[in-house]
Amino acid sequence: MRRVDRRKVDRRGVDRRRVDRSGADGRRADRGRPEPVRRRLVGLTVATAAIAVGLFGIPLAVGLVQYSLEDQESVLQRTASLTARSVQSELARGDAPTVLPDLPTGVVLAVYDGDGDLVLGDGPEPAGDEIGRALAGRGSHATIDGDIVVTVPVTGRHDPDGAVRAAMPVSAVYAGLVPIWLGMAGLAGAVLVTVWLLARRQARRLATPLEDLAGAARRLGEGDFSVRTGRAGVAEIDQVGGALDSTAERLDALLARERAFSQDASHQLRTPLTGLRLRLEAALDRPDADLKAALVAGIAEADRLERTIDELLQLARERTGRGEPTDVDALVRELEPARAERLAVSGRGLVVDVAPQLPPAAASAAAIRQVLGVLLDNAEVHGAGTVRIVVRESGEALAVDVADQGAGPGPDPFAAPPERATGGGVHGIGLPLARRLAEAEGGRLVLGRSVPPVFTLFVPAAWPETVVEPAPVVPEPAEEVPLGR
Repeated sequence: MRRVDRRKVDRRGVDRRRVDRSGADGRRADRGRPEPVRRRLVGLTVATAAIAVGLFGIPLAVGLVQYSLEDQESVLQRTASLTARSVQSELARGDAPTVLPDLPTGVVLAVYDGDGDLVLGDGPEPAGDEIGRALAGRGSHATIDGDIVVTVPVTGRHDPDGAVRAAMPVSAVYAGLVPIWLGMAGLAGAVLVTVWLLARRQARRLATPLEDLAGAARRLGEGDFSVRTGRAGVAEIDQVGGALDSTAERLDALLARERAFSQDASHQLRTPLTGLRLRLEAALDRPDADLKAALVAGIAEADRLERTIDELLQLARERTGRGEPTDVDALVRELEPARAERLAVSGRGLVVDVAPQLPPAAASAAAIRQVLGVLLDNAEVHGAGTVRIVVRESGEALAVDVADQGAGPGPDPFAAPPERATGGGVHGIGLPLARRLAEAEGGRLVLGRSVPPVFTLFVPAAWPETVVEPAPVVPEPAEEVPLGR
């Protein structure tokens, strides 16, 4: 039984230690947690107001004490002087005065004769040093044993005939200041409460937009790009909110563009895959087919597919950059043999017409190749007759026309066809991607004519900079001045 009880005690001890450790961890976590901005603003504002009230109120309270002490000394001085004049005649005759004038509240008077003996009122006996100085003709004021004491000599014909002592407890002065101090404390408290209320309101006005910004940033981090912030009326906070809104808009547009780009690129890859599959299936269906030729053609299609993938990936990574100028003439001549061979299979021809002395294009070669690939694929699959490529100059840009003799596309060839996800044969598959690629390079892709169709790609031209040399300066001939005799 003892062993069992010891285990119970040990378990309770372990549990207690665990509780203590968890409590300490919680307290450390609370200490490490940042203080809310509302509490910090209110605390700083109230602390500043309290310091300001203290810097103003404490010197004022000390000044009131000094003023009250000096005022009571003046009251005692006047009272003692008035009493000295009222008892002067009696002390000059050697008689003891019997009546004192009316005294202010709290004032204690004492009248001494020329020998320093108390003859009227309340005062110390024997007389103190202050009475001796007054009998010597010197009045005084001092604080003695917690009392404010003022002494005045009663002047005679030659020597003072006596002295008057007026006293009041210092505690009475402080007691008179207590209501004033309480009023000051109440006023200070009212000021601090008012400041606290105003600080809470201002902190709420400043903290609420910051909390909204934190919530919007949290939603943005979770992938909600539709988040927008309101305006708080504070310039700095509104600037942060505007920057956050711009970031959300850019991320939303970027994500939508990348999704559309990926979707269109997947359709763009179907053409080389379809060509490769058709060549391999044709070789399998014909026993007398030349397998080597089929394999060579398949490898060529695979190389084309690989290049298309590389170019699309490159364009996806470098959507905002400008590469080296592109020689459009050389690029079109590069595409001509393979396209002419593919069109010749169906009895169609390819005509390329490039104007002489054209400047290079200020656009990526990969983007131009992909756009022309889309246009030629559509002309091959959905068009008819001879396909014609014309490269010409158009103002400050280069224009590449791709035309065929088919029936033409629909009313909006650049709209995403709904059937493309099912692989249906729709004129214009890849045209939305081609237009986005052209616009990303600073160009345009338009349908110049519907029937027969003519698609035109406009790309900016990279014109060489013209260096204007300054004209040589020809010195003017000096004017002949006739010399007089």
